[in-house]
Amino acid sequence: MAAPARPPFDAELAPALEGLPAFFTTVEPATIADFRAATGHPPAMADLIAGRPVEVTDHAVAGFEGGEIVVSVLRRSDHADAAAPGVFLIHGGGMIGGNRWSIAPMLVEWVLEHDAVAATVEYRLAPDFPDPVPVEDCAAAFEWFVAHAGELHFDPHRVLLGGQSAGGGLAAGTTLLARDRGGSMPAALLLMWPMLDDRNDTRSARQIDGVGIWDRTSNDTGWTALLGDRRGTADVSIFAAPGRASADDLSGLPPAYLEAGSAEVFRDETVAFASRIWAAGGSAELHVWAGGFHGFQGIVPSAAVSQRAVQTREAWVRRVLAG
Repeated sequence: MAAPARPPFDAELAPALEGLPAFFTTVEPATIADFRAATGHPPAMADLIAGRPVEVTDHAVAGFEGGEIVVSVLRRSDHADAAAPGVFLIHGGGMIGGNRWSIAPMLVEWVLEHDAVAATVEYRLAPDFPDPVPVEDCAAAFEWFVAHAGELHFDPHRVLLGGQSAGGGLAAGTTLLARDRGGSMPAALLLMWPMLDDRNDTRSARQIDGVGIWDRTSNDTGWTALLGDRRGTADVSIFAAPGRASADDLSGLPPAYLEAGSAEVFRDETVAFASRIWAAGGSAELHVWAGGFHGFQGIVPSAAVSQRAVQTREAWVRRVLAG
C-alpha cells in the first residue's frame, strides 16, 4: 500500500536529504550497527569548550539493577551560585544509537548564557539493553543529579529536564516515573521532536515512509529493539512509551514545551501528547514547524525555519531558566 500524500519538505531543507546514507532515512535491524557507528561520533568536547570557561566532569552512577552508567556534568569554570538553575538533557538516537556528547553543544551554550549546571547521561542502548533499562538508567541519573545539587551548586527545584527524539521520550518517561514514585520532579519539561509511541500507526507515521529522516520503518526498528515482541501490544508501560498515556495519566506534570516538524513521523504523536496534557489541565507549549523533517534544526541550522524554531525554543528556555 502506497504511503498517503505528505506535507512537502521546506525548500531550504530538502537539498540536505540528497546523498545521505540510506540508513538515515530507513534503519532496519541489519543496519543498526551502521547507524550506531554514524551517530556515535559527535564533536569532541575539547573542541567545543576550547578557550571557553566551561569545565566537564564525569561521574560513575548506578543505573538499572546496579549497572554502571556515566553522567557528565558541565559548569562554568567560575560557577559558585547555589541558586543557579539545573539542566538535564537526554540524547537521541532512536533507542539504538547516539551518545551523551551529541547533546553537549546545546548544554555548553546554556552553561555559558545562563550559568546553569548541566548534565547528560550515557544510558544503555537497545537491543543490547532492552526496556526498562534505558528509561530506568535515565531516571537513576536524573535522581542522582538532583540529589547532588548541593555539591554541584544549583537549585534542585529549578531543573529543566528534556531530550531530543528518543531522548524526548525518555525525558517524558523519567518524569512519569518520578511522579509515580515520589521522586524529584523537574520544574519544566522540554520535548524536542520526541519518540513517544511504539504503536507507530499515526497518519504522520504512514506519510513518512521511505523519505526524510527516521521513517516509519526506522521507528519500527527502534521500538522493536527496545520492546521486542511486546511492541504494539497491551504489555507496554507509559514509562517506556509515554504516548500511550491517557489524559488522566498526564496529570501533575510540569510545564512542557513540545516541538516537531510537519513532515516527520513524530508529528502526530507530539500533537496528541500536548493535547492530553491540556486535557489533564496542564501547561504545554506546542510548535509544529512547516516543512520540517526529523531533527531539521541541527541538520540545516542556516535555514529560516530552523532559525525560527531555535529562537522560539531558546526564548522559552530563557524564561524557564530565569525562574
